[in-house]
Amino acid sequence: MELGLAGKVVAITGGSEGIGRATALRFAAEGAKVAICARRADVLNTFAAELKKSGSDVLAVVADAARAGDAERFVEETVKRFGRVDVVVNNAGATGQSPFDAVDDKAWQDDLDIKVFAHIRTARAAIPHMKKQGGGRIINLNMVGAKQPFAGSFPTTITRAAGLALTKALSKELAPHNILVNAVAVGKIKSKQQERRAARVKISVEEHYAQTGKTVPLGRMGEAEEVANVIAFLASDAAGYVTGCCVNVDGGLSGVL
Repeated sequence: MELGLAGKVVAITGGSEGIGRATALRFAAEGAKVAICARRADVLNTFAAELKKSGSDVLAVVADAARAGDAERFVEETVKRFGRVDVVVNNAGATGQSPFDAVDDKAWQDDLDIKVFAHIRTARAAIPHMKKQGGGRIINLNMVGAKQPFAGSFPTTITRAAGLALTKALSKELAPHNILVNAVAVGKIKSKQQERRAARVKISVEEHYAQTGKTVPLGRMGEAEEVANVIAFLASDAAGYVTGCCVNVDGGLSGVL
């Protein structure tokens, strides 16, 4: 399928590892120009060098999407370098799940900053450029727990639910400007975070993946590349009539559509 992504400018937050890294690789393989940001300069620049070596046109910006001003700076540097921004992928963020009474105000605020305000600020910075150029795509990473919260899932499922509301409301407001806004809700995906979880319980990564995979209807954990494929589709010409939706990429884990 021809996705029509060659030459497009794609800005990805949290773009140095995991789903962000896989997404950057997917867009680069399609011939897109890729801007990535992350907090750790060493990891970010190492990955950017890898992309450049493969012939991709890449911009790497050290930025913390949760910090006021950084997300806006990332978008502006992207536009300054490439002249436009066609796709924003709001990917930055980790999953923190605790009982309600174990989450203090700081933890709530930190989660709101990375999972809600980061998306707001990045979108707010990109939308004027997208309106001026006649359209664009905003894709917000989310999790299936936002649709089906469970006990002990604070603060993540609450802030992620806010992200779904943001996605739907923005999709309606921006549709007249040909700016499509969608979300991707992930389930259990292999990641550095999952590897750290295995280390905490003192089992091998392979054993952790195997055990966790048994809880998924497909019988395995997902790969970051499988999430990236869906993100690329939503950014493509093939999804030109898709907006305001959330696609589950979870191996059938969620109990809701």
